[in-house]
Amino acid sequence: MSSDRALSDFSVAASFLDGQVILALEGEVDLLSAPEFGAFFETMIDRGHRSVVLDLARLRFMDASGLAVIARGAGRLEVTGGTLTIRTPIALIGRMLDITGFARLVQLEPDESAYGHLGPEQADEGSGAAGADRAATHSYGMTGMTKGTTKFTSIHSDDDLVDGALRMAVSLAGVAVGGADGVSVSLRRRGILSTVAATDQTISSMDANQYQTGEGPCVDASTKGHWFHAESLENETRWPAFTPRARALGIQAILSTPLLVDTHPVGALNIYSLAASAFSARDQELAAAFAAQASSILSDAEARSSDDELSIRFQGALRTREVIAQAQGVLMERDGVSEIDAYGALRRFSLGNGRPLYERAETIVASTRRGPTDPDG
Repeated sequence: MSSDRALSDFSVAASFLDGQVILALEGEVDLLSAPEFGAFFETMIDRGHRSVVLDLARLRFMDASGLAVIARGAGRLEVTGGTLTIRTPIALIGRMLDITGFARLVQLEPDESAYGHLGPEQADEGSGAAGADRAATHSYGMTGMTKGTTKFTSIHSDDDLVDGALRMAVSLAGVAVGGADGVSVSLRRRGILSTVAATDQTISSMDANQYQTGEGPCVDASTKGHWFHAESLENETRWPAFTPRARALGIQAILSTPLLVDTHPVGALNIYSLAASAFSARDQELAAAFAAQASSILSDAEARSSDDELSIRFQGALRTREVIAQAQGVLMERDGVSEIDAYGALRRFSLGNGRPLYERAETIVASTRRGPTDPDG
């Protein structure tokens, strides 16, 4: 794999079947890889293909630049009477297209195995909850939820990196789960349960109140390993010290799903709502799926925690990104071009000369100390 490919860990392959061109994406689509994805997609349309399938089964991450490529291609196909089908186990892609108004331009082929599958209701033997019929406690199976899913990103053992991925999971869950007014992740580290990601300060306070009182759905999910749905805090009796604090801050419903590593609970994904009965059955399934994704992130970090080689490779990847960004800045200032055009110049040189993009970027950065250089030379 060349250095430029390693930057975003992205590849795209085309196949043809029954009049369709199928573009299979793998890795991550971000600011660096989106131009390559876009060029490939546009080329297929320019060549007259009117039925395009984007297969995202092996895609781990896509940011707004990737969605922009999809929207642009879908618009072109609509004008020419073509169709764009998105085949993905990541339900959130469809949700984001819907939110941005582009869902009408595409056909979705979701993989239902990407969603969490909730187990039967499970009574919490130690709760003595008078409101158990209104605020049910459930368990869920990790095998059912993780089958067919993809990870948000590849995470290593560094806490900051793990927390960054969990923050993204929190942000995405806040958009995808209907009725969610705030989301957090509670995680037990070095024996202490704390919030490592939250959408806002009110949600952080919700978690803190549970830690202080030693009770609440996130505490129970984090220790007992099954999920808790407080449908209406007005009628909730299981957490007498915590519930009044939550209601004082306007929270009316809570959904806490455990995070599991090797079947052991290590934390919880917590979703809060300002309205009672806010979470539909589908919302609960989505919450389970996001918890499975977050658990996968944590499991990956645990498995890699002693891998020094991966740490070295990660640091190298950061250095690569930094050098290419510096080279882009040099070209932007010197030639008066945009960030994308600067990256395009670097990539053309790499493809035309069979040399790694990173190597060319290093040459350009070094040239600022000894004089100008031709980006295409």
